[in-house]
Amino acid sequence: MELEKMNGHAKENGFDGLDAINAEREEFLPHKADGLKESQFTDFEGKTSFGMSVFNLSNAIMGSGILGLAFAMSNTGIVLFVILLIFIAVLSAYSIHLLLKSAGVVGIRAYEQLGNRAFGAPGKMLAAVIITVHNIGAMSSYLFIVKSELPLVILAFLGQTTNTGEWFLNGNYLIIIVSIGIILPLALMKQLGYLGYTSGFSLSCMVFFLISVIYKKFNIPCPLEDFHNSSQTHTVDPDEFCEAKMFTIKSETAYTIPILAFAFVCHPEVLPIYTELRNANRGRMQKVANISILAMFVMYLLTAIFGYLTFYGAVESELLHTYIRVNPLDVLILCVRLAVLAAVTLTVPVVLFPIRRAVQQILFPDKPFHWARHILIACSLIFLVNLLVIFVPSIRDIFGIIGATSAPSLIFILPGIFYIRIVPEETEPLLSRNKIQAACFAGLGFIFMIMSLSFIIIDWVTGESRSGGGH
Repeated sequence: MELEKMNGHAKENGFDGLDAINAEREEFLPHKADGLKESQFTDFEGKTSFGMSVFNLSNAIMGSGILGLAFAMSNTGIVLFVILLIFIAVLSAYSIHLLLKSAGVVGIRAYEQLGNRAFGAPGKMLAAVIITVHNIGAMSSYLFIVKSELPLVILAFLGQTTNTGEWFLNGNYLIIIVSIGIILPLALMKQLGYLGYTSGFSLSCMVFFLISVIYKKFNIPCPLEDFHNSSQTHTVDPDEFCEAKMFTIKSETAYTIPILAFAFVCHPEVLPIYTELRNANRGRMQKVANISILAMFVMYLLTAIFGYLTFYGAVESELLHTYIRVNPLDVLILCVRLAVLAAVTLTVPVVLFPIRRAVQQILFPDKPFHWARHILIACSLIFLVNLLVIFVPSIRDIFGIIGATSAPSLIFILPGIFYIRIVPEETEPLLSRNKIQAACFAGLGFIFMIMSLSFIIIDWVTGESRSGGGH
């Protein structure tokens, strides 16, 4: 899956700035495909099908934050949540549009090389570091779920309620076994496209999770049996408590905006998937992105609505924990927890690919593919993430800061400024509508970054934690 370094606007490779712009002048939301293969990129012949690419990108979008969306809806109300989710989904699709258009202008399909073209070596290093840090944080969050949930699932399947100390109930041992037995073999694949099958299975697990959430809506009464014993709800009237709110504004509402904003983070994976797409052109890849975002939008919306309408104000920041309050040994919920574990585990190799590419772009930019280097980088990254998950007792604050800075950079700031710098001024002047939109988009990223950092600092000062999940 090695992407060779390319030399931008070379006429012999078809990368003349004006010609490339004209060839790339396609709709952000394409209406139809002309069926013709564009020959702008000659470094790699993609072999991954359209469907597999959709699976991989959807799996990259799908994060553990889906478990917190019902809680987010309880803090915004149904109407405001839907408005925000639509807004963020459209912004994410526009962000990918900027990335793909920038890549099409210069014939580059590596995030780091776009940074190099826009700002030279500092831009390349910045993009690589942001991708590496963000995806290591994502991998760590997934393995933390495995560390905390898998022992409980095993315990429940054994019909026990207390951990008796056996080795197979130790989360540290379990993440090492999962990393070596499942994640590492998948991470050693040469091309990201091969993970389309596991990504499809991962998404199937999350569909099962969604179906179970919908089913449980009609089988769990409100309020819960422990309603009167709950310290946070004992002063609330049960009839009012079990009423859906259409529009809610309260202190926690502002905390849900970053959760939703980061729900569609997949930008480090976009260009690697584009590289391996069969018959690749910008319109075809934009369709992959649009379908993936739409599928995840529907998944997020249905999960949030039915989760919220099951528990209303009693929903917790992690949805599965709320079901455990009803019946900790419920067989269906145990299967759902196992499915979620399978989904997050199979997402880790997809997230690892952009990190490995970033490391290669920093340390070995001109080296051809070599299996020894490919394997060594994968093993080193998995080893590092395992160390973090095992030895850092609370990683939430560390990666809270990382997520608050890297996610807005990947979604908003870098695509916007890359577009402004890369698209030639003779084609689109600096004060053209497209570049002004890109500048406003980057500015929006700085606003999200300031908001997220402010919320984290407030949490530290007040000793509270109100965020309901992340990517």
